[in-house]
Order: sequence, then structure tokens, then C-alpha cells
Amino acid sequence: MKITEYLKDNAYPGRGLAIGRTADGKKAVLCYFIMGRSAGSRNRVFEEDGDGIRTRAFDESKLPNPSLYVYRAVRTWKNCTIVTNGDQTDTIYDALAEGKSFYEALRTRTFEPDPPIWTPRISGLLTVENGAMSYVLSILKNGGNETPLRYFYEYESPLAGEARVLHTYAHDGDPVPSFTGEPERVEIEGDLDVFGKMLWESLNEQNKVSLYVRFVDLASGTAEYRLYNKNA
Repeated sequence: MKITEYLKDNAYPGRGLAIGRTADGKKAVLCYFIMGRSAGSRNRVFEEDGDGIRTRAFDESKLPNPSLYVYRAVRTWKNCTIVTNGDQTDTIYDALAEGKSFYEALRTRTFEPDPPIWTPRISGLLTVENGAMSYVLSILKNGGNETPLRYFYEYESPLAGEARVLHTYAHDGDPVPSFTGEPERVEIEGDLDVFGKMLWESLNEQNKVSLYVRFVDLASGTAEYRLYNKNA
């Protein structure tokens, strides 16, 4: 199934990320999107932050909880790109800088403190080296009685035109249910602009807030990206 078809049938997957490889096999693809139902959740935009992005309030007077709403979503460390739905981006970055691993970093973290939802923390690490790519995805969930469950998924040499998508919520609800199962295998196509536009248009019009799409050339390691903000 194409990623656009997968997402268009889900009114509220929450925050989501996807990593994969372009159909021509030449570039790595990394995406991150946020959606919102409340005024606070919708009151955000993505902005450039070095070689990555951060979230910020569109209207500072309407920000409910900066610790959960404002964070670096994408950061780079050498030949790695980190993407997450919270401040664990910095936890992972600091761990890599100290010679530690993605796994070690996330074993110090747990799901978000937002009962009764207990939003999962989702994270990804893309590595591009010597013309090849690999990536790891993770989700940290409430296993019951506020006991964390930590899942990690490794993908080496992904097929051209294939990506894996992971999001915080399975679908809309009250409270919203957490994502279950393995990251979904999806098909991707198009260049940076075509793919980005299709992905943005596939997100629910009422609930979508922002989208970031990054293409990394496997041969040179150079990256290009596009930002989409509903609040512009």
C-alpha cells in the first residue's frame, strides 16, 4: 500500500514518522508529521533549527504545555539523522555524542506523562554511509500500570520504493488508542516536491498541522528538505 493511501484513511494518527528509500534507490527518505485535535495541539509550526527542525507555538499565548509541545524534532549527528516526537531527540543526540547508542539513550526514557492517553514516544535513526543506508525505529509505550514497554526495529539495506511508517495513535478515539504492532510497510514514490505534496495532501485536512520531508543522497550524503505548515 502507498503511504498516501495508508494515511488518508486515518483521520487522526497523531504524530508520525517514516523512513525509507526512494523508488530509484538513490536517496534515503525521512518524514515527520504532527496532527492535532485541540487548539493547543494545532497551535504549532515547524521551523528550521540548524540542519534539522524544531516545533514552536504559532501563538505563544495559546501554548498549554511547552515540555510536550515544543522540542527539536530532527537533529543530525555526523552521518546520522535523528527524528522523534519529543525531547528524546536531544537524549539520543547527546548519547551519540558521548559514544553511546540509540538503544542506550531510549532505555533512559519512557512514554509521555499525559494520562489517560500516555502518548508513546516514537523515534527513528537514519544512517547513510558509503553509499548505503540503514535505520532503526522505536516506540516506547505504556504496558499497563505505567510500566514502560520499549520496542526497537532494525532495517538494513531497505528496498527501493519502500518505507516503514510509525505513529503515536492507532486512530481517533476518546481516549485515543496507542499504535500497535510493527511499523507499517508502505510504498513511496516521486521526487522531493512530488512526494512531499502528496504526503501533505494525504493527511486529514482538519487535523493536520505540520510536515517535514528530507531526502538524503546516498552517494554524496547531501540532504534536501521541505517544510509544510498549516499555520503560515
